[in-house]
Amino acid sequence: MERKTFLKASVFGLGAALVPGFASCRMEASENNKVSKLTQDTMVPTMPPKIIRESEGTHMNVIGDNQILKLSGKDTNGLFTLIEENNDPGIGIPLHVHENEDEIFHVLEGQLEVTIGDSTTILNSGDIGFLPRKIPHAWKVIGDTPTKVLLSIFPAGLEEMFAELSKLEPGPPDLDRVAEITNKYQIQFV
Repeated sequence: MERKTFLKASVFGLGAALVPGFASCRMEASENNKVSKLTQDTMVPTMPPKIIRESEGTHMNVIGDNQILKLSGKDTNGLFTLIEENNDPGIGIPLHVHENEDEIFHVLEGQLEVTIGDSTTILNSGDIGFLPRKIPHAWKVIGDTPTKVLLSIFPAGLEEMFAELSKLEPGPPDLDRVAEITNKYQIQFV
């Protein structure tokens, strides 16, 4: 391999490893297999910008969890989902495991008790909790005031599950039906 070709290939490889999105580009080879130019036809499509006002979003009650879907996978090219949760003290979701998604809880108002694995902690206004996939976790609103939490889910897709769960009859949930829905999305209660 010629030094010039080696250097071009090395720089491309380093760029692919260090620059987000660069790996989705490709180098085109000319007829004699020398790298000739970077093309953008394989890059991820640009998403249109979107402004979501305070009062906007899709409102859902998901087994007692009051959610406002702000950004779905359709808005983010499947990269993430953003949900605002507004709940009163006592509301929570029991211990469960995600096989495919990581979650970030950013508490804007109130207090949230979060269990991750064997550890339980309290998140106050301004605190952030990262809940990785495959680790059992739960949350519950504590204190005397409602909470406002921004929930980010990576990658997107669970908003589909939340939409299904929000269509269940009001009142105590039919746990068999809840499990049937959550199992489709590889979420297990433990």
